[in-house]
Amino acid sequence: MPDYGHALEFGTFVTPAAQDPDRSATLAELTEKAGLDLVTYQDHPYNPGFLDTWTLLTWVAARTTRIKVSGNVLNLPLRGPAMLARSAASLDLLSHGRFELGLGAGAFWDGIEAMGAARLTPPQSVDALSEGIDIIRAVWDTDARGGVRLDGEHHTVRGMKRGPAPAHDIGIHLGAYKPRMLRLVGAKADGWLPSLGYLRPEDMAASHRTIDEAAEAAGRDPRQIRRMLNLPQHAFLPTNRGFLQGPPEQWVEELLPFVLEHGFSTFIAASDAPRTIQTLGAEVAPALREAVAAERADAGTPTGPVRPVAALAARRPGIDYDAVPDTLRAHAVEPGDKGYAGVRHGYMQHGRPGLVLRPDDAREVAEALAYARAQDADLHVRSGGHGISGRSTGDGGVVVDLSRMNEVRVLDAGAGRVRLGAGARWGAVAAALAPHGLALSSGDHGGVGVGGLATTGGLGYLARAHGLTIDNVTAVEVVTADGALVRADADHHPDLFWAMRGAGANFGVLTAVEATAAPVGDVVLGQFAYDASDTAGFLRAWGEIAEAAPREVTAFLTTGPGRGSGGPVAQAMVVYAGDDTDLAVRALEPFLQAGPVLDQRAQVAPYPAIVPFDDGPHQGHGLPEARSGLLTHVTPELAHGMGEMLASGDVYFMQLRQVGGAVNDLPADATAYAHRSQNFCLAAMSSGARVPRMDGHWAALEEHLDGMYLSFDTRTGPGVLSQAFPEPALGRLRALKAQYDPENLFDKNFPITPANGG
Repeated sequence: MPDYGHALEFGTFVTPAAQDPDRSATLAELTEKAGLDLVTYQDHPYNPGFLDTWTLLTWVAARTTRIKVSGNVLNLPLRGPAMLARSAASLDLLSHGRFELGLGAGAFWDGIEAMGAARLTPPQSVDALSEGIDIIRAVWDTDARGGVRLDGEHHTVRGMKRGPAPAHDIGIHLGAYKPRMLRLVGAKADGWLPSLGYLRPEDMAASHRTIDEAAEAAGRDPRQIRRMLNLPQHAFLPTNRGFLQGPPEQWVEELLPFVLEHGFSTFIAASDAPRTIQTLGAEVAPALREAVAAERADAGTPTGPVRPVAALAARRPGIDYDAVPDTLRAHAVEPGDKGYAGVRHGYMQHGRPGLVLRPDDAREVAEALAYARAQDADLHVRSGGHGISGRSTGDGGVVVDLSRMNEVRVLDAGAGRVRLGAGARWGAVAAALAPHGLALSSGDHGGVGVGGLATTGGLGYLARAHGLTIDNVTAVEVVTADGALVRADADHHPDLFWAMRGAGANFGVLTAVEATAAPVGDVVLGQFAYDASDTAGFLRAWGEIAEAAPREVTAFLTTGPGRGSGGPVAQAMVVYAGDDTDLAVRALEPFLQAGPVLDQRAQVAPYPAIVPFDDGPHQGHGLPEARSGLLTHVTPELAHGMGEMLASGDVYFMQLRQVGGAVNDLPADATAYAHRSQNFCLAAMSSGARVPRMDGHWAALEEHLDGMYLSFDTRTGPGVLSQAFPEPALGRLRALKAQYDPENLFDKNFPITPANGG
């Protein structure tokens, strides 16, 4: 029988004795401490001498941090599959991907029947298990549409809602011995989990053959099925007293054929003896891994991941999937993988990338870039994936997704020094800093990634009080196009530090920033709705009030075209960056004079409440075309043009974001973002056939605009580059681009052409 090439795993099979409940959990902790991979418990709910296995698994998962937990095996007749699917996904989420689902068709039917379940014949129990697996997998498949429906002979669900999705692809392992069960393993399971005491050596080859034939008949690669083995209770002894009754080296010698000749790769020792557990982890596991690795190297045994046939068929041309570095392989997502729907889209744009790489640290980012450069495919870099331009995904290319690099750490609360991973989202940042009385100026949506704002600008609710996001960044860590890991600040690589704050997407992959957070506790949020029928007059009045407000105030105004016979309605979010309600009221009251007020409210709220945490996958809401411009004052000409554009119905969204205040305290050459005199940022969005008409209105406005904010604009090219980076900033950026990215590897996100024209 061949070696299936799986990585070796080791675990324990602990007795869930009710008379000594603490020991059952303590041995799990010892299993983890010994360096083993898995702790399992038998499941006999009808036995009052045992703890309930599900309760025990939950308890053990809470008391451990690394080790996987599993039933060995769970009794499906007494644990309905619909509820079991929800419970399994929940425990997997709570344990951060450490649950595995061992399932059995049921044994000891007298006890099962005594607890109220219907007695099944052996063939019926296998059919019931097959139906149960279908239900469980369907509940976990949150990418599919509609509810879960199955009108089976033994299990029925009628439109059950799907979810939650587990934290990882939970493996379903079946305890099986007879042909009918073995065929089910091959057709539907991820693992085969027999006990050696019930499995005769002469039956092993036939069992593997039955599983493999069933797998191939179901269109599966037999290597998708892990072969696991429960070892009977044996001991470590000074001398050889029989099979697995001797010193550790004897165990290694006797288990080696089970890997190389019988295809097993997970060994679970039935033992409640601490010394056995410790010796298994300290001596047997590493020695057996070493011996197997040597034999596999000599034999050329394939050991890489095994993907289903359908997943292989979904691969895209131009990408060498087999060349993905080992360090990136575990978290890489291909089009045929289950997790693909959760990583393919951006916030705005639907994507069909050929491969999504999810590095854990800067060195893995460098490996991802080196790999991507060697492919005949576009490269996209994503932090949060929220960008309006949609350039963090694409069709057929390689996406380097930084979402796993989401650290938020307070380095010095007194000084406000913090460190943020580029893949963290701003809602999580706000929530982590708030207990320290700190906040960083960010955008208006908690799902935006740190990397996007920290390399572009960051026009958020605290901007006038505390500056742009980039104004508070004190150091950046970057992987440049050549794979170098560079830390840049005012004293080290100062030119790169300058460029990264405003045009960073052109110069490398930001992996982390250090920044100075401001002392911010609660803020006062005013929300106003206006009748903006006299659009031009209203916009002028609102702009004058906003400019006159103290710098603690930052206001955003959003308008859309009127519906039916009604005129446009405007909504304002006005934030006072402090908790002095008297001062806040005085600062917010003038906004009531901007126009007819339809609704008003104000409240004291912690800063995280206005940028709520959003860590869900983006779904691609539909890619709009967006235009952006900066302005110093809402002049009569601008107000008139904005009103006409809105009244035309050719834009469905128009927003004025207030800047100025602390944003304008910095000189224009302090960062690559050079716009330090304007007071407002204007953005408009449209889609489809309306875009050319929107552009006509926009062209009439442009002579009154002064620059643009690139994150709110979907255009590229020399014309918009000069607006985003007025000279001498653009010339300096082009020279630095030639130095740090001469081949223009980073050419997707508002690309700057290197000075050498590359």
